Amino acid sequence: MRNGLKVYDADTHIAPSAEALRPHMSSRLLQLVPDIEDCRQEVKTGWAGEQFEPPYRHRYRFGNREGWSKNKPRHLGEAGPRENAERHFQTFMGTTYPSFGGADDDAAVRLKDMDAEGVDVHFLVSVGGAGHADIDVEMEFIRTQHRFLDQFCGTDPRRLKSCLSVTPLAVEESVAEIKRWGKAPWAVAVHPALPLDYPLDHPDLHPIWAAAQEHDLCVIHHSLAWGYPGYRDLWSNPFIGRLASHPWAAMRSVASFIGGGLMDRFPELRYGVLESGFGWLPFWANRMDDQAVYVGYVADLKHKISDYLKSGRFFASIEQHEGPEMARHVNEFLGDHVLMFGSDYPHAESRFPESADRVIEWQSVTGAEAMRKMMWDNAVRFFGVP
Repeated sequence: MRNGLKVYDADTHIAPSAEALRPHMSSRLLQLVPDIEDCRQEVKTGWAGEQFEPPYRHRYRFGNREGWSKNKPRHLGEAGPRENAERHFQTFMGTTYPSFGGADDDAAVRLKDMDAEGVDVHFLVSVGGAGHADIDVEMEFIRTQHRFLDQFCGTDPRRLKSCLSVTPLAVEESVAEIKRWGKAPWAVAVHPALPLDYPLDHPDLHPIWAAAQEHDLCVIHHSLAWGYPGYRDLWSNPFIGRLASHPWAAMRSVASFIGGGLMDRFPELRYGVLESGFGWLPFWANRMDDQAVYVGYVADLKHKISDYLKSGRFFASIEQHEGPEMARHVNEFLGDHVLMFGSDYPHAESRFPESADRVIEWQSVTGAEAMRKMMWDNAVRFFGVP
């Protein structure tokens, strides 16, 4: 609790090291990848940019990921990348680095950092796979991650919540994971990981949405840090890449999920976008309404697309840099039941340990009731009662 307000952080992250995952691996995974310990990379830089000392922890990595974050960077206004140009880490926007281990394997450390910020509940965005090309291996990594989350969040499942990773490349197996963990107290959401160019509204995914609805799990969108889908034709510039990737990914996902009729087909399903900004929502709502009529090629919807955004089944976490006036504008346009507090802990974009304090100061602009909803009530409606 902070300044008399309960606080539910809807956008935090967890990425267990190879060392943290290893005890949760199945014998089948070890048979499928007998050289698994050779597929590790040292972790020398933390999520907020802090530099570690040896002995280093590791991450499992298989192959190279495409994306704007892998290109040699070019400064705007210059003809090409500078000689020997390398990407530097983002600027840490907080005042104190998050505690070591809180985003990896130490739930006690995580809870200590939550107490420092006055946060009651963390929703932990988790990406279950390891990027392996063999879907059998990837599913084993997803199962491994779920077992890890059960242990980590099980330290205090009232305060530590997370999501179940699902993939269209293994629909039956993904549904089985929802059925296995869907009633666990920490499991509150489904997080689809889509291959490049695979549409979110594809009908093959219907069994996943049906299972999510049956288990009262919301569905989240969270873009991936290496830049999908906003990574093409960005002129080798990290500023434009990071600027474009999250909002465009969320815009596309909202249009696909709602325009594809999924909120009609699954009338109890809740959908939300995280860490993608929120000021674009009014513009995008009006544009989707117009283009759905002007262009078409959407499902036979029962309502205008903007009505689904206002219906109480759509949610979005805030970005702190957008500020209180933008929050008030969105609340006036969509209603004050949409926005949720989010810090991006433990990434460099978070304002740790001042995130909650900074947003609560918006109350003079948003009003007390809207602030209470943004800091707690809306996340509870989206994720469920802790």
